[in-house]
Amino acid sequence: MTLNSVNAPKAYLILADGTVFQGKSFGCTGEVIGEIVFTTAMTGYEETLTDPSYCGQIVTQTFPLIGNYGVNDEDYESRGSVVSGYIVREYCEIPSNFRCEGDIDSFLKKHNIIGLYDIDTRKLTRIIRETGVMNGMITPTLPEGSEMDKVLEKIKAYTVGEVVPKVTVKAPEEYKSEQGKYRVALIDYGYKHNIRRELVKRGCDVTVFPAQVSAEEIKQFNPDGIMLSNGPGDPQDNPVSINTLRELIKEQIPTFGICLGHQLLALANGATTIKLKYGHRGGNQPVTDLTIDRTFITSQNHGYAVVSESVPESAGKVSHINGNDHTCEGVMYTNAPAFTVQFHPEACGGPHDTAYLFDKFISLMEENK
Repeated sequence: MTLNSVNAPKAYLILADGTVFQGKSFGCTGEVIGEIVFTTAMTGYEETLTDPSYCGQIVTQTFPLIGNYGVNDEDYESRGSVVSGYIVREYCEIPSNFRCEGDIDSFLKKHNIIGLYDIDTRKLTRIIRETGVMNGMITPTLPEGSEMDKVLEKIKAYTVGEVVPKVTVKAPEEYKSEQGKYRVALIDYGYKHNIRRELVKRGCDVTVFPAQVSAEEIKQFNPDGIMLSNGPGDPQDNPVSINTLRELIKEQIPTFGICLGHQLLALANGATTIKLKYGHRGGNQPVTDLTIDRTFITSQNHGYAVVSESVPESAGKVSHINGNDHTCEGVMYTNAPAFTVQFHPEACGGPHDTAYLFDKFISLMEENK
């Protein structure tokens, strides 16, 4: 049921190209600038809002109705939300679900997120698809004349910047499994909690390390395997992490990387990355696993990709490709017991088709024990 009030205060979205959308405010009221991105996911808005990979971005949902099943703390993918803003066509004020603990408007207010609804999200998505990701501002007032020119300059000047330090843990955190078969070092570049859950339920004792962890600290921990997490921003903004991985490659420790972790390990091996026109965000991205010649539907959230041709033959080879644009979606390494993927095999929310990759990681650790 939706009861979005006609008395809700007006709010505006101003794009860097000067396009203006008039809508209504929900969540927190105020002004915010961010990189405008869209996600095609039809469910999992709680996971989207709590995914650290969206740090510095204003997220637009292409699905027209958001919030119908409310929010539940158990579904969060981090301790809170770091999105800069949130845009929907329509939101549900009175959700209905037996697990519901609150509504989305209250969630946004709790986490100080500025929201905008009642705009044409289809038109906004088409603009981004045609022109590429661009910056934008959500504001309660529309500037006029020379003030608009100043605002546009401010919007254009915005950059997401180095965001991994904002989302990583500040100190190591331990999570025990019932079996305790394997010791896994999870390097946190902004990890989704379901990565940890998938490892723990497979018998891994997981220690989450800050992104700035040194290779020496990891070696002293003496893990059976290393997990490289997802995270936000441009992978090339993390030279310290890249150098750390370059050192860890020499240790021949079984390694599994996801999303940003996939990109960082590729850079550590001499590959290059590029920024995609509008990225891959949603739960319906087709990916072909070249090792078994099978295509899966995957959950994704990234704006950068590894350049397939740049992966050195001496280091490894591309193992997965995107079914839509044929970009690199995975690398199998030959210079170390390691493999990485661009998509999210923990897929919460999203399809669970590629969860077998966690089993592959377990097998790799078992072989190298």
